Parts: sequence; structure tokens; C-alpha cells
Amino acid sequence: MSSHDSGRLSDNALSGFSNAVLYDEHRPSYPPHAVATLLDAAGVSNLRGARLIDLAAGTGKFTELLAARQEQFNIVAVEPHSGMREELVRKDLKNVIVNDGLSTSIPAGNNTIDAVFVAQAFHWFANEESLLEIHRVLKPGGGLGLIWNAEDYNTPSTYPIKTEWATTLRRHLFALDDVTGDREPRFRHDRWRKAFEDQVSSTPITAALVGKTSSLFSLPLGEQKVEWTVWLDKEGLWKRLSTLSHVANLVGEKLEETRRIFDEALAGIDVERNQQGQVAVHGTTVVVWASKIP
Repeated sequence: MSSHDSGRLSDNALSGFSNAVLYDEHRPSYPPHAVATLLDAAGVSNLRGARLIDLAAGTGKFTELLAARQEQFNIVAVEPHSGMREELVRKDLKNVIVNDGLSTSIPAGNNTIDAVFVAQAFHWFANEESLLEIHRVLKPGGGLGLIWNAEDYNTPSTYPIKTEWATTLRRHLFALDDVTGDREPRFRHDRWRKAFEDQVSSTPITAALVGKTSSLFSLPLGEQKVEWTVWLDKEGLWKRLSTLSHVANLVGEKLEETRRIFDEALAGIDVERNQQGQVAVHGTTVVVWASKIP
């Protein structure tokens, strides 16, 4: 997980993701259809031995899926957080090299990588400096793929939401920005798009008018959403919520208040439970892609 201050890992990321084992255990994997869509869009489906970067790989939730593919990808997983990187190394994934590195210092040569993937992390370093570095390592026309899992309570405020209890939690997560003074850019803020929007348009008409384009990646971005539902017991849901760095950094009264709001929300009449008492947790996987403009 890199930070928006792309020269180093932010203090909030260092502390918020310090429990890498908890993160790996309670964060979900990615739907097969979403993964297949992303690999197709990046141009590496059926490209045997393709060279890939999994940037800000964390504990390897997405790296595992890449490593299991029949294409036998050659993967460099880049992760600056030592605790998360150690968890990834422990998995000993086939054809995966794990390196320390940031979004501005990717350990790869110029024009050598078929595709760069960023799972659950691009919002931390959505800036021109990072896009320039990703552009540097990609081959001409190489793919950049972004993917996020987001439970309804952790989605942008413009996303529809299916339950009142998730609405209550989402409202609380946004309120924590002011309560804690934590201003880190997160997926639910939906500000990562600006890094692409700040490019000069790469459309042929605009390019002809100005005589050139300074865009790094193709626009408009490709995007697809996959909705899903999982069933979690109450404490399992609390642990998943607690893997969010914003929540993981809470202590004392702020943590107690968050737990109280969680308990009250889960006591609501709209909470759907199965016969085992598990809660229906709705969410969305967001898949985004673009290609390098030479």
C-alpha cells in the first residue's frame, strides 16, 4: 500500500495495515468474472509467460489469482509495507518475485512489462508521478488494470446501497474523516479518477487540434461493476470492517463509539440473516482499465 505522498509510505498506512494476518484472513478475494474481465481488457489473457507487475500487492490477495492462472505469468509483486510483504512472501507463490517498492520506484526496466495491476490500492497514489512511473515500465499499448472490492458500507456516497444498516455504517465512516482528522484518500472518496481526468484528452480529434497529446493512458477509462453478496457472522463482519485502515487506527473512545454504532446498526430490523444467523453483506467489485499511449 503506497501513500499519496508517493516518496514514502504514510504513517496511517503503516499503522492501519500493521495486522497483516488479520487483513489477509478477513479481506475477500475477487470474483472470477471480474478478474477475467480485467485480464482480457489488459490484453494478457492467454498470453503465456506475460510479464506482470502487481503494484501495492499487500498480502497477495490478487497476486494469488494471477499466480494460479494457466498462462504461467511472470509476476513481480511490489509492496512497501514490510508486514504485508512478509505475509505475501510466506505464501511462496509460483512464478512470483516479491520486492519492496513504491508506485514511483517500480523495480522494472523501461517498456518491459505487459500489464500493471493495482488491487485495492490505487486511491493511495492516484497522482501524475505514479502514472508516469507505471507508463515507464509498460510496453507500448500495455494495460493498466485497477480493481477494488467494496462492501456497501465502504462505497462512494453516489453508489446505491441496499440496507439501512450499511447506510448507517457508511455515514459513520465518512464522519470519521472529521472526527479523526484522517484525510487519507480512500476508495469511498472517489477522487482517484482525477489523476486520469487531469490528462490532456487523447481522442483523435483533440490530438489533431493541438498537434500532440500529453496523455499517458487511453481515455475514457473502461469500467465494469460486479455485485455480490457474502454471509458473515457478526464478529466476522466486525473483523472485516476492522481491516479498513481508517477503523484499524481507532483507539479509546473513538473505537468504542464505532463499535457501539456497529452493534446498533446490526440490531436493525432490515438486517437479513440466514439460518446460521449470518448477516447478508452486499458489495461491489469495481474493475477499471486503460492502455499505455506510447
